[in-house]
Amino acid sequence: MRPETNFEKVPIDRVAVEERVGRLNKRSIKKESKIQALKLALSMVDLTTLEGKDSEGKVRQLCQKAKSPHPSMPDIPSVAAVCVYPNMVRIAKESLRGTNINVASVASAFPSGMAPLPIRIEDTKFAVEEGADEVDMVITRGAFLEGEYNFVFDEIAAIKEACGDA
Repeated sequence: MRPETNFEKVPIDRVAVEERVGRLNKRSIKKESKIQALKLALSMVDLTTLEGKDSEGKVRQLCQKAKSPHPSMPDIPSVAAVCVYPNMVRIAKESLRGTNINVASVASAFPSGMAPLPIRIEDTKFAVEEGADEVDMVITRGAFLEGEYNFVFDEIAAIKEACGDA
């Protein structure tokens, strides 16, 4: 059985929503506004490599792409971050030195999250010690799906504490 959420209690005027969607679908967005929106979206993207065959060379290449997504179009902005495994954070930091691009790292037993909390905390601390600016954690999905929200909250708090200022 799926746990009830607060969203199910929110009254929605479906007719009004459909009318609003219809009006929005008819509006045209000027070309320059579209370009600005696309540039803004790109500047919020994380470029990611999370493969078992990741190498220092691949991470350096990804960082170069992050700095210059399309070399023949220098007005295209760089991305927000490069996301790598904890053992590749130092390489990404070195490659991105002098830019405003953050280094994000997955942690807490990515991708499954199926490790004891102390191990997941150490994984997170390692990523931060290596220089990660951001940490993408994995929750215990089974606990969440079973409605154990306090358990999940407590594990998020523990991982956040392990992140320090990252």
